[in-house]
Amino acid sequence: MTNLASEPEFEQAYKELVSSLENSSLFEKNPEYKTALKVCSIPERIIQFRVVWEDDKGQLQVNRGYRVQFNSALGPYKGGLRFHPTVNLSVLKFLGFEQIFKNALTGLNMGGGKGGADFDPKGKSDNEIRRFCCAFMSELGKHIGADTDVPAGDIGVSGREIGWLFGQYKKQTKLWEGVLTGKGGSWGGSLIRPEATGYGVVYYVEHMIKYASGGTESFSGKKVTISGSGNVAQYAALKVIELGGTVLSLSDSQGAIIATTPQGIDPEMIEIIAKLKVDRKQLSEVAHTSAFSSKVKYIDGARPWLHVGQVDVALPSATQNEVSGEEAEGLIAAGCKFVAEGSNMGCTKDAIDAFEAHRNFKKEKWVWYAPGKAANAGGVAVSGLEMAQNSARIKWTAEEVDEKLKLIMKNCFENGLQTAKTYVTPKEDEFPSLVAGSNIAGFTKVAAAMKDQGDWW
Repeated sequence: MTNLASEPEFEQAYKELVSSLENSSLFEKNPEYKTALKVCSIPERIIQFRVVWEDDKGQLQVNRGYRVQFNSALGPYKGGLRFHPTVNLSVLKFLGFEQIFKNALTGLNMGGGKGGADFDPKGKSDNEIRRFCCAFMSELGKHIGADTDVPAGDIGVSGREIGWLFGQYKKQTKLWEGVLTGKGGSWGGSLIRPEATGYGVVYYVEHMIKYASGGTESFSGKKVTISGSGNVAQYAALKVIELGGTVLSLSDSQGAIIATTPQGIDPEMIEIIAKLKVDRKQLSEVAHTSAFSSKVKYIDGARPWLHVGQVDVALPSATQNEVSGEEAEGLIAAGCKFVAEGSNMGCTKDAIDAFEAHRNFKKEKWVWYAPGKAANAGGVAVSGLEMAQNSARIKWTAEEVDEKLKLIMKNCFENGLQTAKTYVTPKEDEFPSLVAGSNIAGFTKVAAAMKDQGDWW
């Protein structure tokens, strides 16, 4: 990696994985896995292309498009498309690298990839976004397919954009196939897909709470701070409320709303926020209305972590590196016991180090942390279930999909837990490291498949 231009996000993700592997007994027991690490840290293929589109004034605009096809050992490349001005190769390589091991943890046959463009949908008309999607897929469509690479949505790419992308792919190829996930429910989409990441992270934390308490506790009565206000945050909040918890916060890139009543943020407020986000507007536009002002306070430019007071569970669900080391220490001081990432790499290395240093459950201030590659795997898991339904030309009920999602998240938790116990001996009175366990479990599964296929030996 030393001969490459600086790629800070990817380097952070790579070092986090390597740290887990090196601080375990994996390489001692299986020294050949050092070779596997060298191989799987380089993408199989990176596709870069220009996207030329016409704005509403008839003027040509150009953006950069990407698809990082990172690893196909376990199945077709699988990972979202992100439309955001911060998109670059480092960000997409980090996301694709994480996706490899996240997908492995689901137990489904999916490889890892990621893509997108440095296009900013904010401030664009619907027609401009549609024209951009068509131009983007005109090039991307040459490199994907139901058995090759199956993208999904991510930041800036909702079900609406998936529809436009799918339509353009179908026009070009004359194929109706499950080439994208997150499709509309009437034309190949899976029920529970919009909810899946948010629901999944809550299901995962349920198992953390049950394990830590010996089965005596649940989300009932827990105070939960959540960042973000997109799909992941919205549905995580709704599931927390359904299970008896209280939601203390939501946020966006401009600021945070913090609950000021014991009831917390309620489903009616979340419904208003969901409509707001469809229109790509900010929380500040509703925070001071009558529906919100008596129940929350708005803090401009802030993340919620240091403003919620006493808290039991923290769910970073916005974007990468949204919890700093200082904020992690603040959450620990506020009594937070469980942290799980709804976003990808939501915590900085300093934050992870702080959480990992406080796994001793005999101390008054302890916390147990779960990384995104395990805790937020529910979204891609249901994408995998959507692929299965498309292949069989069937449609499962919401209850069937939800039960499968619950089982996948249970297996994600138990796989990481048991792998940590196998390869990392915890200190006395410490919870097993879910970071190490999830990293090792995902990596070893991918590495073994690559070896079987002759990618290393």
